[in-house]
Amino acid sequence: MVLYFLSLVLFVMGLYCLVAKKNIVKKIIGITIIEYSINLFLILIGYRRGGVAPILMKDMSVAELVERGVDPLPQALVLTSIVIGLGVLALMVGVCLRLYEKYKTFDMSEINRLRG
Repeated sequence: MVLYFLSLVLFVMGLYCLVAKKNIVKKIIGITIIEYSINLFLILIGYRRGGVAPILMKDMSVAELVERGVDPLPQALVLTSIVIGLGVLALMVGVCLRLYEKYKTFDMSEINRLRG
């Protein structure tokens, strides 16, 4: 239960970074923290104390697999999420660099003032 709470704290910290900060780079860091907290939560959902990965359970019956096996679906989802998150992060950094080239600042309020 404590790990779920810590995942929630990490999510709220990223959300605070996203909402309260004016620097674009800090907003990108907040989005990345939110992504990592969701990945951690998904891994925690699939965790089972004393569980064994299904690939290691060669000579077990279906009943033993259901009883002791760890769900591999959250792990596959997190691996996919990591790859997609890396692509989105590269896109965000690219847009951030283009904004810096045009406005010479990372401050969102300054960019809104200079818009035109």
